[in-house]
Amino acid sequence: MSEAALPQPTILLVEDHDDLAATIGAWLEDAGFAVDFAADGAIALNLVGENDYDAIVLDLMLPRINGIRVAEKLRDDGVATPILMLTARDQLDDKIEGFNAGADDYVVKPFETEELIARLRALIRRARGETAEGQLKVGDLVFDPRLMRVERAGERITLSPTAMRILKVLMRESPRVVSREQIENELWGDTLPDSDTLRSHVYNLRKGIDRPFEHKLLHTVQGMGFKLATPEDA
Repeated sequence: MSEAALPQPTILLVEDHDDLAATIGAWLEDAGFAVDFAADGAIALNLVGENDYDAIVLDLMLPRINGIRVAEKLRDDGVATPILMLTARDQLDDKIEGFNAGADDYVVKPFETEELIARLRALIRRARGETAEGQLKVGDLVFDPRLMRVERAGERITLSPTAMRILKVLMRESPRVVSREQIENELWGDTLPDSDTLRSHVYNLRKGIDRPFEHKLLHTVQGMGFKLATPEDA
């Protein structure tokens, strides 16, 4: 099905500055999105509980409940909707905090309208592109792309949608090494994020699937990329 034939994507824009929210909302509507607005984190959580969104544009600095807490709450509740964080904070630690909370992408203010729209479309396209594939297994790690469900040794693991997409690439190619470039191309295509983004998502993926367990599956191959392999194949 072509992108044009897909249902109109609906975005939840969470931004507490009215003028900026109106401007971004107008840009998104002009680009073909339907837009709901939330002026604080509590309203955003209520709206997500009542509606299905294709993506969430989430400001970091919000009244009542900030963007980090909103993202964490959504992921804890099993909400897999892609989250794009929109913020003036551009330090690496801020980005890592956002990705750790469950964000899939990060755009720093001020930004170009075209970049925001391109990143949103890429997030939605990837989320809608999940097909009825069979389960993927590497050792005791199991991923069902249809249900967006990850388990290891029978224990449910919560990952962000982007971490799941990285996991799918690595499991599909296991035990071969997958280059950074291949992962970035499959995830972001031509709209590549900055160099810290993939590293942050891989860190979160490793924390989810390896840290609680005795044997690690995710390996960094210096100068080449990453691979997912059991101890026997590593």
